[in-house]
Amino acid sequence: MSTTSDHGRSASDPDEFHAVLHSLRVWDGPLPVFDVAAAPDGPLALFREWFTHAARAGQPEPHTMSLATVDADGRPDVRTLMLHEADERGWHFASHSTSAKGRQLAGRPEAALGFYWPAVARQIRIRGRVTACDAAESRADLAVRSRGALAAALTGRQSEVLSSPEELARVSEAAWERAGAEPDAPAPTWTRYVLSPTEVEFFQGDATRRHTRLQYTRTPAAAWARHLLWP
Repeated sequence: MSTTSDHGRSASDPDEFHAVLHSLRVWDGPLPVFDVAAAPDGPLALFREWFTHAARAGQPEPHTMSLATVDADGRPDVRTLMLHEADERGWHFASHSTSAKGRQLAGRPEAALGFYWPAVARQIRIRGRVTACDAAESRADLAVRSRGALAAALTGRQSEVLSSPEELARVSEAAWERAGAEPDAPAPTWTRYVLSPTEVEFFQGDATRRHTRLQYTRTPAAAWARHLLWP
C-alpha cells in the first residue's frame, strides 16, 4: 500500500522524491566561527568543546554517532549508536560481542566514527584501532544505564534473524521484568569498546562553501600533527 503526500501524489513517486530532495537546504542560519589558530594541541579538548557547544545550541542527540567497520570479506558496514565517553583512552561505545559489529571488530579491530551536528554545521570524523574492555568494565558500563538499556542487553540476539515481532515482544517483556527485579543481572556478551584515535578531523561548514577542515594526525612519537585540508 502506498502513502500519499500533502500534495496528493504518491510518496513513492520518483518525481515527488526528486522534488523534495532538491528542495532541501542546509545551514540557513548564522554559523559559529572556527578559529583554527586557537585550537588545542590535541583533538580531545576540541571534541569536548564542540560537543558541549552543539548540545547547548539545541542539536538533538549530539551523542549519537556513526560507526563504520569492515567484515571478513572487506565489505564496509555502518550503523548509528551512542557515545558513552570520550577521554584520554579514546572514544567509548558498547555493544554485544556477538553482534555484527562485535564480530567485525574481533576480526578487524580498525574502525571509524562520524558525528554530524547540522544545527551548527559541524562534523567530526575519527579513525583508529578499537580495543574491547574487560568484563568488569563492560559490566560497569551497563550498570549505570537505564532499565531499558539493561533489558535490551538481556534480550540479546542482536543482528540474528528474528522469526516474528511476537517473538521479540515475548522475549523483550521477559527481559524488562528481569531488569526490574535484578538491576545487576549479568549480560555476558555486553562489551564496552574504546577507539584509540590515529586521525581526527573537525569540519566547520560555511554558507559560501569555504568550509574549514582541521585534521589531527597521531605521530610516531604519540604527539599530534595538525593540518588544514581543502574543503
